[in-house]
Amino acid sequence: MTDQPPPPTSSPGPGEPDPSDPSSPASSPGHAGPPPGWGPGMPPTGPSSSPAGPPPGWDPGQGAWGAAPPPPQGWAFPPTGGYPPGSGPYGGQPWYPGPPVGWYPPGYGFDPNDALVTPPGAGIGGWFNRCGGALRRGWRQLVPIMLLTQVLPAAVLSVVSLGLDPSAKWAAQAESTSTPALPDNFAAELLSLLVLLVGGSLVVGLVQAVGWAAGTWVITQQAAGQPASLESALRYGLRRALGLWGWTLLVSLLIGVGVCFCVLPGIYLAFALSMAGPVYLFERHNPIGRSFRMFHDRLGLLLGRVALVAVAVLVGTLIPGGLEGIGTSALGTDPFSSAGTAAGTVVVIGITAVLALPAHLAQMIGLLVTYAEQRAHEAPVNTAGLAAELG
Repeated sequence: MTDQPPPPTSSPGPGEPDPSDPSSPASSPGHAGPPPGWGPGMPPTGPSSSPAGPPPGWDPGQGAWGAAPPPPQGWAFPPTGGYPPGSGPYGGQPWYPGPPVGWYPPGYGFDPNDALVTPPGAGIGGWFNRCGGALRRGWRQLVPIMLLTQVLPAAVLSVVSLGLDPSAKWAAQAESTSTPALPDNFAAELLSLLVLLVGGSLVVGLVQAVGWAAGTWVITQQAAGQPASLESALRYGLRRALGLWGWTLLVSLLIGVGVCFCVLPGIYLAFALSMAGPVYLFERHNPIGRSFRMFHDRLGLLLGRVALVAVAVLVGTLIPGGLEGIGTSALGTDPFSSAGTAAGTVVVIGITAVLALPAHLAQMIGLLVTYAEQRAHEAPVNTAGLAAELG
């Protein structure tokens, strides 16, 4: 506390309110002074500062606000004449510019009508439709390609291996002697048979790689609306066959090693590496790694598609294989001992090889359409872009 007296209160000047006056605005609570930002020469604000008279737009005769400004000429609500020509509720309207619904810029986006790429969400029905469409468009080129590169080489290898198979001679030698012993020249004949089978399989694999590349080119070109002749397809297949053949050998070796470990690892590798061939043809780098990543990123989708292809291939090859075994066994243990049985053997093998043609078509078309669908789940892609990647 201080013993000094309080400072004297100055008297208000002329025209200023007296704080001690109860009727003065300055003495009422909340009115201790002028509002912030107020200065001399500024117009007063507040309810009392509004000019006298009704607000703008007030119609004293109606006792309500006046009518709003008239609408633009030709405008009506609700619309009575429908949307303007060439427009709709979602696009193309003058008041909401944009492309029509379902329109996709060229070379970009998901087109639900794409002939090869199944867009996300189309399901198994969209996948089947594109597989069937590829077969309908290209069977005139695909059937000759498969006959030349898949059916014929497999039939030739079967005839040659059956003709050089020494097992019938070994059985005859075993029956002619009472003492058990290995047949004469057993090691040399067995080694020759193994070399024939391995070497023949390598050559057949190279020819089949030509057909795989050529068929992939035909399907993609036709889906993109481009011409695809048989001659051009085979030229493309020859150009890309060597690289595809090399990667196919590596994939087959990995699957074979997996089968040796209780079969299940081989089945897993067969599914996980099913996209290696298309990856090489379209992307040309890291087919094994990319195939593994596609398989694990969308396990259920790819597993279901490849399982359908595998069932079609198994059914399409086991039935002709069983018929071939029945037909050749009926011609004797050594069908090439006479000209008649040899000719019958060739006919049986040729017919059963042709019966396996649907399995080759199902495998190539199913895996290609599955690869295109996997690409669509990674980024927007269409058939035109895939055709450009093939080169």
